[in-house]
Amino acid sequence: MKLAVEARETLPVGDGGGLYWATFCVSRSYMVLSNSAPSVSGSVPGAVVPLRFVQPEQLRGEYGDRQAWFEACQFSAKPGTHCLLPNLSPSSGGELEAVLIGRPKSFDVWSLAGLAQVLPPRVYGLSVELSAAEATALGLGWRLGQYRFDRYKQQDNSKNGDGSGNHNNGSSVPTLVLPQQTDSAYIEAATAATFLVRDLINTPVNDMGPAELEAAARALAAEHDMEISSIVGEALLGQNYPMIHAVGRASASPPRLIDLHWGPADAPKVTLVGKGVCFDTGGLNIKASAGMKLMKKDMGGAAQVLGLAKLIAMLQLPVRLRVLVAAVENSIDGNAVRPTDVMATRKGITVENNNTDAEGRLVLGDALWEASSEQPVLLVDCATLTGAARVALGTELPAVFCNDPDTAAALKAAGLRVDDPVWELPLHAPYRSMLESKVADLSNIGNGSFGGAITAGLFLQEFVQPKVKWIHLDLWLGICGVCPVGLRGVRRWGCGRCMS
Repeated sequence: MKLAVEARETLPVGDGGGLYWATFCVSRSYMVLSNSAPSVSGSVPGAVVPLRFVQPEQLRGEYGDRQAWFEACQFSAKPGTHCLLPNLSPSSGGELEAVLIGRPKSFDVWSLAGLAQVLPPRVYGLSVELSAAEATALGLGWRLGQYRFDRYKQQDNSKNGDGSGNHNNGSSVPTLVLPQQTDSAYIEAATAATFLVRDLINTPVNDMGPAELEAAARALAAEHDMEISSIVGEALLGQNYPMIHAVGRASASPPRLIDLHWGPADAPKVTLVGKGVCFDTGGLNIKASAGMKLMKKDMGGAAQVLGLAKLIAMLQLPVRLRVLVAAVENSIDGNAVRPTDVMATRKGITVENNNTDAEGRLVLGDALWEASSEQPVLLVDCATLTGAARVALGTELPAVFCNDPDTAAALKAAGLRVDDPVWELPLHAPYRSMLESKVADLSNIGNGSFGGAITAGLFLQEFVQPKVKWIHLDLWLGICGVCPVGLRGVRRWGCGRCMS
């Protein structure tokens, strides 16, 4: 079975919306990528400003008469830099002759992403021979690089033309022309999925609480003919999801478990589980203000699996997909769960809650036990779970834990193929003793300050039923302002996955 699954983390770059238009120029087999239909006519060479990848020796050889210009622009063809080359012809009207770009060692998704918003609004084409994979990667990066999240900003009518608030209007952003071998369906699906993830994460909790997250899931289900149901509030206790209920019961917006199904019933079962903590105060173990400021993104794992579901549906992958999202707000009230409370679980064991700010693993525990009950061929959970993973690996490299070496190896190899690496951390069995409790079957945190990402992974493993291949992704998922353009080329992070 081969899954081409990609959904890219969350950086604030793009409009809430939509799919780019893919149209073909009349006289040539080229595709135009833009968020609104471009008006391009005639043959491509005459209508397009070339994007030329160059090396330092080419500046001296092919552009010897432009050395003063390069010095003024401080352009030396270093990878990741570019230079606008003016057309010196008297009849050019001040138009561009080309854009020179420092050539990287190899082309990847991020090679053009940084240019997608900074170039003047023109039609551009690539003056380089490309394989289908290279053309698709460059086109995807360009599109992702044009993301902006400006839902709450007053629109600049002079920039958008009609004041409608539509992002990246074709008259104000550059358009890229790519050759016919580009996989336009993949670019469309990956862009739409990524923008969905980013929009969900960037939206503040006053418009993206548990109820609104369910509404977003229902909109996705309606768009792609998915089955959807939810268990809300006190019904969670009646249907035996006690940890999800306990974590979210102090919020004015009731906790819920959102459940989506898609695909043929006889296809291989793949299940995704997302941590949907729409805002995390830390509970009674309250966070400091600096830490709480980022916590609208604590539902990033839920956003990730919903984006993944969108991508899978758009690409019509041959799987029976199930998506479970535990949507809660970790709030403070008189009925909030307390430190040292002992909690029941769907599995039937008890958990001592020794830190109310380690709540994500609790809601995931109930969801994972249900998810693994169907014995899917693959179970993946996504969560913004631990600061320890970020201390170990930084913000750009997701930590992956897996109970099957072959599955882990396939995921790591696939991540490299799509320019989105992950790093495996061990489910080190001796650390399981750090989760022992004197009064319950399990503690939700380790008994020391070390190895926090590993002990969190070991906690989750307790809720994965035997023989189920399971991947746990501990993610950062930045919010608006963290990265300027979109995913990693905009800098910095995406969580696109292609799994074999």
